[in-house]
Amino acid sequence: MSRLPRMPRSTDRRRSYDQYCAAARALDAVGDRWTLLIVRELLAGPRRYTDLHADLPGVSTDMLASRLKDMERDGLATRRRLPPPSPAYVYELTDRGRDLLPVLRALATWGAPALDVPRPTDAVRAHWFALPLLGALETAGEPGTVEVRLDEGVFHVRTGMERGYGDGPAEAPDVRLRMDAATCAAIGRGELAVADAVKAGRIEATGAGPLASALGVPTGV
Repeated sequence: MSRLPRMPRSTDRRRSYDQYCAAARALDAVGDRWTLLIVRELLAGPRRYTDLHADLPGVSTDMLASRLKDMERDGLATRRRLPPPSPAYVYELTDRGRDLLPVLRALATWGAPALDVPRPTDAVRAHWFALPLLGALETAGEPGTVEVRLDEGVFHVRTGMERGYGDGPAEAPDVRLRMDAATCAAIGRGELAVADAVKAGRIEATGAGPLASALGVPTGV
């Protein structure tokens, strides 16, 4: 009996939908579990592997390493060594990776209505509120940087041509907002405007300039 020839084992673990469709091609690259959440983290700026793992609760080290390798292969992220004396490496998005910001924003807008009361098993990080909040702040129509303080931490959002967000405090922000997570989630869902929350006392706001005025920050505060 003749034996069938043994097919060589592929070294590329990529799974494809094998469809000549732009949406299918996009999902080939970012449709795997965890990939878009890694993009969410890297949109906030370069991150070390340990920092990524800390802010992606539930991902295994093997899975994270595999997804980062895939993202490098697909031209979405790069890995570089920090200058001396630091021995650490960081991952950061390429231009193509950063082009996923509108995709994440659309997903956040679509998913925001599901953010009611956090489930007992839910992890929370302050900068996870940045994506839905970005859209709400852009409705003010003025560019600038807004620093947001929650009990869970601090992040900042940039509107205008430099739109995006970052983890941690901002350098010389135009506006500083302090609120609780429930208020931030309500703004992200479109149920509450920033100016109305400031007026109602749900947000402590300081700042000056056109963006501060558009967000209802009291004059002279």
